[in-house]
Formats: sequence, C-alpha cells, structure tokens
Amino acid sequence: MPANEHRLAFERPIYELEARLEKLDNKTPRTPEIRNEVFRLRRELTDLKKRIFSRLKPWETVVVARHPDRPMTTDYLELVFEDFTELHGDKFFGDDRAIRTGWARLDTHRVMVVGHQKGKTLKERNACYFGCAHPEGYRKAMAKMRMAAKFQMPVVCLIDTPGAYPGIGAEERGQAQVIAESMFEMSRLPTPIVCVVIGEGGSGGALGIGVGDRVAMLEHAYYSVISPEGCAGILWKSHTFKEQAAEALKMTAADLMGFGVIDEIVREPLGGAHRNHHRMASLLKQFLRNAMRELAAVPVPDLLEQRYRKFRRMGAFLEDGRLQGAAGPAKTASDPPRHPPETAVTARAAT
Repeated sequence: MPANEHRLAFERPIYELEARLEKLDNKTPRTPEIRNEVFRLRRELTDLKKRIFSRLKPWETVVVARHPDRPMTTDYLELVFEDFTELHGDKFFGDDRAIRTGWARLDTHRVMVVGHQKGKTLKERNACYFGCAHPEGYRKAMAKMRMAAKFQMPVVCLIDTPGAYPGIGAEERGQAQVIAESMFEMSRLPTPIVCVVIGEGGSGGALGIGVGDRVAMLEHAYYSVISPEGCAGILWKSHTFKEQAAEALKMTAADLMGFGVIDEIVREPLGGAHRNHHRMASLLKQFLRNAMRELAAVPVPDLLEQRYRKFRRMGAFLEDGRLQGAAGPAKTASDPPRHPPETAVTARAAT
C-alpha cells in the first residue's frame, strides 16, 4: 500500500513535520542542538495539529469521519469492552454482518453492544456492505435489545454507517418499516440506552439504532439526514457541490450540540481518532462509564419519561399559534402524557 494512500490533503503539513522529526530522531550522536530542535519541532507539531483540527470545514469533517484508519466497532469491542460474545441472526431471514451484536463487559457493567461495522479488508467490506445494514440487521438489533431489557442490562449502540442499504431486496423485505419499528422499540425499551456516533451517522441507517437516553458524537464524526453528495445531487444536480451541501446540512458535532440533537461531544485525540486508537478508546470508555453510572441511578419509569421528552423537544414547530419544541416553552403538568400508555405499563412491569 502506498505510504500516502490514506493521508488527507489538509494533513500534509503534519506529515511533513513528522518526517523532519523522524529524521532528527534517527541522527546520532544526539547533540544538545539536535535535542533542542526535536523539542521545538514536537511543540510545533502539537500546535499545528490543534490549529488544523480545530478549524475543520464541514466537508473536511466528513472526510475525517470516513478515514479508512478510523477505529470501527470491532476495534472498540477489543479496546473498550471485555469478554465480548457475539450473537447472530434475526431468526427470520439471516445474519447481517453490517450490524454486530453481543454481550460484553464494561468495567463492572454487563451490557449489550450493538454497532455498525464497515469492514477493513475488501472482502470484509463486501460482506458488511460497507456498513449499510439490511432489514435483518435491524431486526437482529431489536431482538438483542429486547433480550438485554429482559435481563435488565444496558444497551450501547455504536453508529457508523453511510445509511441503510438501498437495494431492491432490502426494500422488498421492509427496510423503511423495520427502521421505524426499531426507533419505536428503542423509545420504550425499559433499560438504559447509550448511543454514540463514532464515524458516519447517515440518515435512517443511523437512526435505526440511534434512539437513546444519552446520544453522543465523537468530535470529528457527522450525523445527517443525508450524505453531502446525496444532498448536492438533489439540490444542485451534481455531487461537485458536496462542500456547499456539507456546510448547509449543519451536520457536525458542534452544530448538533447547539441544536440539542446530541447530549455530549466525545473529544478525539490530537489529530483525530485515526491517529491514536488506544487514546480514542480510553476517551470513549470514560464517557460510557460516566453515562452508565448516571443512568443506573434513574428508575425505569423516569428513564422512559425522560427519553420521550428528550426526543419530543427536538426541533421547533407551531401549535395553536405557539412556538413549541426546543425553542418553545416547556411543557406543563397539564399537558398530555409523554409516552403511550403501553410504555408506562411496560415500565411498571419491569420494576
């Protein structure tokens, strides 16, 4: 593989400076002048990474989120969790390799992990459909989440997909219907759910496992109703306007935090997650650990109520001439119940 194959254009100054550092590090003998120069270049490299990655344009964020070396679900299963035991199949059609599910341990917590997997090699990517799940993938995820709720174990969802698979077979097997069912099931699942967008969060494919009590994004991930290329194709009839589309979609972690769509931004190592898998795994584990501790203290009925309110508040709309939603007034005690009656019954049964 050519050395520059996965190097992003805006990262060129970083790699050039690293090459100079490596050359100095290999010099012998190490004179005081060389040691001082190495120290100066390392400090300059740190400042350069901060400067470049703190000013990424939306399209550059998309490129980072899609980086082939970015850690995937299987990487986090190895670095964040322990004792992972994979569970296969939807008991209906087959085992979709684009979504991995299984039991794992996070410190003292036993959890169910559900995550998209894009694949690393060409063979694995083809088997995973590049992270684009079929209906059987979401049915598998729903079945395993229900099992987690049965045993009163939390669910962790790792989102990394360009979108659900758009093929004819997937549509014939009810792609849109099963994503809607998955969102509904997650909205009333009587157990804590933590969702993290670790790379791409594309459209319904991401939403299918994206309803949770805590929804977070890695710093250089994106979460959007459509890809920039797809948006450009619809609005401008050409994917060459993808950069303008990325800007208009407001899909970055900072944008979505401001809109109230996500709850937290998980910072990435200096220079992006693709440059330091172990450090990224440590930061993600810290977030998950804190989220689990907070949610474990909330009674299930309150958890479901808060989850419903969280998603109900998103957006802004007019109702009876009043602005409602994130920008509107808070609901009062006289307002209708926040979740359907069957949800309350499920919650009471679980407790």
